[in-house]
Amino acid sequence: MNEVLLYTGSVIIIIWGVAHLIPTRAIVRGFGAISEDNKKIITMESIAEGLTLCFLGALVLMVTIVGGSEDQVSKAVFWASSIMLLIMAVLTAVTGARTSLVPYKICPFVKATVAILFILGSVL
Repeated sequence: MNEVLLYTGSVIIIIWGVAHLIPTRAIVRGFGAISEDNKKIITMESIAEGLTLCFLGALVLMVTIVGGSEDQVSKAVFWASSIMLLIMAVLTAVTGARTSLVPYKICPFVKATVAILFILGSVL
């Protein structure tokens, strides 16, 4: 059961990360007439968030496949990934989620849910 939770969380957060990457150009365009430097910074930040989410999901997925869910190193990875996702959820809750954009409003819940799946997967 614990590996199902870990695999589920991994797939969810990888998909959520890809969902951050796909609309990057539209996100930048949504800021209107801004400097090229600002466009580059927003692009970088959008891509960095998407890649981070994909990395966390892929890391937990690979560690679960290779080391299993009972290995102490695996558990450390699950907890570290969970903590990072919770930090990112809080950051999003006080920034992007305070906008009128629905994907940003639900983002903290997706991140927190996956963090909980990872934690449960490491203790069950």
